[in-house]
Amino acid sequence: MRWLSSVFFTLALASLACAVVGPGTVTGNTAVHDPTICKDSSGTYFVFSTAPGIEIRTSKDRIAWTLIGTVFPNGASWTDSFTGTSNGNLWAPDCTYFNGQFLLYYAASSFGSQNSAIFFAKSNTGQPGSFTNEGMVTSSSSANNYNAIDPNLLIDGSNWILSLGSFWTGIKEMSLSSSTGKLSSNTVTALAQRTANGGAIEASVIFKNGNFYYLFTSWDLCCQGTSSTYNIRVGRSTSPTGGFVDQSGVALTSGGGTLVLGTHDSIVGPGGQDLFVDNDGPIIVYHYYTSSGSFLGINRLDFSSGWPVIT
Repeated sequence: MRWLSSVFFTLALASLACAVVGPGTVTGNTAVHDPTICKDSSGTYFVFSTAPGIEIRTSKDRIAWTLIGTVFPNGASWTDSFTGTSNGNLWAPDCTYFNGQFLLYYAASSFGSQNSAIFFAKSNTGQPGSFTNEGMVTSSSSANNYNAIDPNLLIDGSNWILSLGSFWTGIKEMSLSSSTGKLSSNTVTALAQRTANGGAIEASVIFKNGNFYYLFTSWDLCCQGTSSTYNIRVGRSTSPTGGFVDQSGVALTSGGGTLVLGTHDSIVGPGGQDLFVDNDGPIIVYHYYTSSGSFLGINRLDFSSGWPVIT
């Protein structure tokens, strides 16, 4: 009996060790897709997400969220030739609060198309209608071997780096001018690529922690409700411009990627992630699906092992 009790106790511990931490508590209007988070100098949190005009939600405590409007309440007609419709969805915005300004990159495209573009906007307040359209940053077409969507800005000292890409030949990187927020070079550098599952990799984020740069991506299929297979992967490098490998040493350009978060319990297809550093450490935001829709997930990340762990 003692032996049997010991077995059950060991199995219980193993079960607890394998348990995946669920999303942190959030309340209010949290029905988002492809969230990005930033925090202004007053301590207000902003989440921007995919929608016509790009939706804006705010919170004072990172828990209770209120939908306050859209970035472009009058539409964004300059994107219509890429979305293929008037006032179409603007995808996967990326927000950085820097030197008292909201820097917002976002994409315009349609599903399965390389007729895509990334645009840039700025605001001093982050409020609906306050953003200035700074124009197109880069675009792609069927003449390219990549897709210009899912932008992410890394500010690393004086260097501004834009990562982007979805399917085709994967995740790329381009250099930006810190004075204009636009391209400083047309050079395109490869960061990650898959051949499995139709090359399904997108939603890149480069995040610096300690001596490493971490490249987060979303693998597999988004946007299919509870049939979505999205999952969040990561690799790391000592440089933001390449050399990323996963925890097993496999290069991300060769299909490598360590799982950070996948479907678990009632949480389906987590992905479309963004990261930032708050007072309590690194924070990851993402969307996930339940039978009721797509919702905001927020968790802390623990890098103490050298690799990110959801907490």
